[in-house]
Amino acid sequence: MPNFVLNVIQPDRDSPPPPEFLEPILRDVKAVNEEMRSAGAWVFRAELDLAHTARVVRVDDDGTSLTDGPYAEGKEHPGGFTVIAAPDLDAALGWAEKLSRATTLPIEVRPVTEVNPA
Repeated sequence: MPNFVLNVIQPDRDSPPPPEFLEPILRDVKAVNEEMRSAGAWVFRAELDLAHTARVVRVDDDGTSLTDGPYAEGKEHPGGFTVIAAPDLDAALGWAEKLSRATTLPIEVRPVTEVNPA
C-alpha cells in the first residue's frame, strides 16, 4: 500500500500557543490519530520544533556554509507530519481533511516515493 506524508503547515511564531488554545486541538488530533491506527493507516508521526530553531547546511565548491532559520522565509512552515498508508491519493486526502479539521491548519499531502527502513 502506498505511503503518504501529511505535513501540518502552521503559522510561524516564536512560542507555542497557550495551553487553553492547544488542549482542544490536541484532543481532536489524538482522536484522528486513533482513528488512523484503528483503520490500519497510521505509520508514524513527528512534531517539529519552531521554524526559527532550524539550521541550513549547504556544501558547494567554496566549502560549507551554515545559516540560522528555516530554508525558506515565510509566514508558515511545516510544524510536524504524519506518515500514513493509504490505498490511493483520494484516501490520503480524506485523512488530510480530518487532520485539517482537527488541527484547524492546512495539511499538505505528498506521496512517498521510496521507503528505506533502518
